[in-house]
Amino acid sequence: MILEKKNSWKNSKITGHIGALITVICWGCSFIASKVLMEGGGMTPVEVYVYRFTLAYLMMLALTFGEIRSKSWKDELQMALCGICSGTLYFLMENYALIYTTTGNVSLLSAISPIFIAILLAVIYKTRMKRGEIIGSVIAFLGVALVIMSEPISKGLGMEIHPIGDILAISCALSWAVYSIAIKRLIPVYNTFFLTRKLFFYGLITSLPLLFIQKEPLHLNVLVDFSHPAYLLNLLFLAVMCSSMAYLLWNESMKIIGPLATNNYLYIQPPVTMVVGCLILGETIYPCGYVGCVLVLCGLIVADKVKKQ
Repeated sequence: MILEKKNSWKNSKITGHIGALITVICWGCSFIASKVLMEGGGMTPVEVYVYRFTLAYLMMLALTFGEIRSKSWKDELQMALCGICSGTLYFLMENYALIYTTTGNVSLLSAISPIFIAILLAVIYKTRMKRGEIIGSVIAFLGVALVIMSEPISKGLGMEIHPIGDILAISCALSWAVYSIAIKRLIPVYNTFFLTRKLFFYGLITSLPLLFIQKEPLHLNVLVDFSHPAYLLNLLFLAVMCSSMAYLLWNESMKIIGPLATNNYLYIQPPVTMVVGCLILGETIYPCGYVGCVLVLCGLIVADKVKKQ
C-alpha cells in the first residue's frame, strides 16, 4: 500500500507541474549566474557552458556508472540528437543571437518553442492542440512579450528587428522543440538519470572543440580564487541546480504531463529573470512587467484547466 502511494505521487500530474515550475525558476535565475561569470570572471559563453555541463555530467556519471550503453544504436543516435539540440546548438545559437540582436528579441523569440512543439506533435504524432492550450499559449506569450518589452514600452521605444540575430533566436526555439519531440519516445524506455547523463555527454563532446579553438585564454583561475568565492558558487549553482537537477526534473515532467504542457512553463522564465534581476542586480520592474507576469500565470491556468477541443 505504501509503495502504491509513492508511485501514485511520483506519477501524479501535480508532481509533473511542480517539477516543471522548479526547473524554470532555476533557469530563470541562470541568466544572472551566467552574467556574473562572464562579466565579473571574464569567461566566454563557451567556457561557461563547458564548465557547467562537465560538472553536471560527472555528477550524473557518479549516479549511473553501472549503465553505459543504450539498448540500440537507433536510441543512441536519438540521444545524440537530443544532446546536441538541447545543449550545443541551443546555447550556441542563443549566445550568437545576442551578438546580432537585442536581449529582448532573443528572450521573446526563443520563447516560441512551445508553438514549434505543438506543430511537430501535430505533424509527427498526429495530435491536436486543445482550445484551452491554444488560448493559454497565446495569453502566456503576450505576457512574455509585455515582460520583455516593458522597458521599451515605458520609454516610448519600439521593438527593433535584426534579421540575422532574430533568425538565430527562432532557430534556438526550434532546436529546443526538436529535442522535446525526439526525447518523447526515449523517456518511457530509459531511466531519467541515465537519459540526462547521455544528453550532457553528447552536448559536451560536440562543444569541446569550440573551447579549444577559441582565441581567448581560459579563466579556470577565477574558480580557485577563494578570496572571491562568488564565481565558484555561481558555477556550482549552474551545474547542480540549473543542469543536473533541472534537466532531471524537466525530463521527468515531460514523462508525466507531456512535452507540450511541460514546455508551456518556459513562459515563466522571463518573469523569473525579471524579478531576480530586480532583487539581486537592482534592475527596474516597469508596470507592463507586472501585467505581463499576471498574463503568463493566467495563460498557464487556462492551458491546464480548459479542456475543450
